[in-house]
Amino acid sequence: MKKELIFLGPPACGKGTQTSRLAEYFGVPHIDTGSLLRAEIARETEEGKIAKFHIDQGHLVPVDLVASIIAKRLAQPDCANGYVLDGYPRSMEQALKLEDINIKNDKDIDASLTAVYFDIDTKILIERIVHRQSCPKCGEIYNKKFKPSKVENICDKCNVELKTRADDTEEIAEERFKTYFEQTAPLIDFYQNKGVLRKIDANGTIEEVWERLLKVVK
Repeated sequence: MKKELIFLGPPACGKGTQTSRLAEYFGVPHIDTGSLLRAEIARETEEGKIAKFHIDQGHLVPVDLVASIIAKRLAQPDCANGYVLDGYPRSMEQALKLEDINIKNDKDIDASLTAVYFDIDTKILIERIVHRQSCPKCGEIYNKKFKPSKVENICDKCNVELKTRADDTEEIAEERFKTYFEQTAPLIDFYQNKGVLRKIDANGTIEEVWERLLKVVK
């Protein structure tokens, strides 16, 4: 059965950690919107420059720009049997864009879609964000307080120095939460009304959250 999975929840709620694992579990692509945007930024394309400006301010990247990038990715052959979409949609406009993308690809999005909502207290997330680190080579996520690397500031897998994102500050995090509650949180009701929403408690260990996740997506 085709698996088309999207994920809702505030910044740093643990979606990235779980979605990459889930994609491997089901054998479908893990499409990380953040990585797609960062690739545009790294190439210094015009789209990348626009995306960087908005990300640095803690705002959402323009809808049409993100939709164009997502549409090209979902049209690739490896998405024929489904996908795990991480970081999209983040607003009602984006949700409607995703429906348009799937219609153009001759898909009935509601027939195979599951939207998973990661529910967690934002106070916990602030601590996650300000202590977060990532590997610039493999993308592995660490946290100096909750999930530190074995050697301080060094990736366990690649043995390269970990980086802290410029926007991982308490001030920008608070701005991102404000943006989330204004623009992304309404999607909970949107997908609930479609009958495709599944909710899990995202507070706990990685394995605890993983087990909860499997129960709602199988």
